[in-house]
Amino acid sequence: MAGEVTLRATLARPYLAATTTPQVAYALIEVQPSAVMAQVRTPVNVSFVLDRSGSMKGDKIDRVRQAISLAVDRLDAQDIASLVIFDHRNEVLIPAAPVTDRRMIKDRVSRIRDAGGTKIAPAVEKGLREIEKDRSGAIRRLVLLTDGQTENEDECLRRADDAGRIGVPITALGVGQDWNEDLLIEMANRSGGTADYIARADEITEYFQNTVQRAQNSAIQNSILNLRLVQGITPRAVWQVIPLINNLGYKPISDRDVSVPLGELETGQGRTLLVEFLVDPRPIGTYRVGQVEITYDIPALNVVGEKARIDIMLTFTADQAQINQVAPNVMNIVEKVSAFKLQTRALQDLQAGDVGSATQKLKSAVTRLLNQGEVDLANTMQQEIANLEQSGQLSSEGQKTIKFSGRKTVRLSDIDIPKE
Repeated sequence: MAGEVTLRATLARPYLAATTTPQVAYALIEVQPSAVMAQVRTPVNVSFVLDRSGSMKGDKIDRVRQAISLAVDRLDAQDIASLVIFDHRNEVLIPAAPVTDRRMIKDRVSRIRDAGGTKIAPAVEKGLREIEKDRSGAIRRLVLLTDGQTENEDECLRRADDAGRIGVPITALGVGQDWNEDLLIEMANRSGGTADYIARADEITEYFQNTVQRAQNSAIQNSILNLRLVQGITPRAVWQVIPLINNLGYKPISDRDVSVPLGELETGQGRTLLVEFLVDPRPIGTYRVGQVEITYDIPALNVVGEKARIDIMLTFTADQAQINQVAPNVMNIVEKVSAFKLQTRALQDLQAGDVGSATQKLKSAVTRLLNQGEVDLANTMQQEIANLEQSGQLSSEGQKTIKFSGRKTVRLSDIDIPKE
């Protein structure tokens, strides 16, 4: 069976000048499960590892109880769920089992009370043990939520490494202000998962439901993107832009061929990549400059090693009107990635103690964000620039907003490029 994945490649500039010097080009690569995959529902094995320390009292713990109950409503007997709660101790409140008795699960969840301090690593370890009880091949997830600083961060990173080895991406969520975003980001990265910032307790429910739904929509697995470029085309960078901006790097296969593991592909969202490459001069004419190939498995349909391919075509011209043509949406995404790079470098400068350089980079990022219509993030950054100029520091809330919201500026609505 084929056709489960569609590919589309759109150049930022479909026409390059026929000059005598190399030029930088950008291609937006969309990897999208096709409509037929919307009917494939994947069983999931999810463990919720939840902070119930004293700082979670009140609205936070109420929202957690509600979020778990609503997330469980999305699960059924083909799914497996477990729940670990922790403060300075930990407890497996619901052992891993098929979701056949939602009422029992909700009853136990309703009894969660806040108490004690925060110790994440042992709780994550127990969550992973619960997940490993099942060997059915269900999509695995561990959802970690905390609002506080933890003891022994090195142990947390070791548990994240363990999760990565056994194929359990961690969705690491921090709520409020008093938690270490760098730790949660690193735990997510090491496990192959994601981290995010929940500014308000009333957002917890949406995050839990989305995590479950996205796992259920991930029937396409083990996907790998291979980019094969012709002589004179050199790859420079591969950025994921949807669902989050992330520098993927790549594994060189040869001087011109690169491979990028994508893993699971979610129906309705897929992955969108921005590839930057250097193009050597060519005479006037249209050329095939590369081929994009995606390989993938669909265990639920017994599909293994299926492939889809698409060519990248580029025209060299002396016609100035053609040279001036651009794909506005792709250029907008290029600018959003540039703004993200500026934000990342600004935070690195700040960590190194170079406040002046960090401030200048953030100012440049603000200009780009405003040009792209990202007003809320730009306003937050403006306030943090003022904080830097006055105190030499970012606020905790502002730093978290920059780190997490800066990765979400590219949206599916940005990829509405008319087909030729």
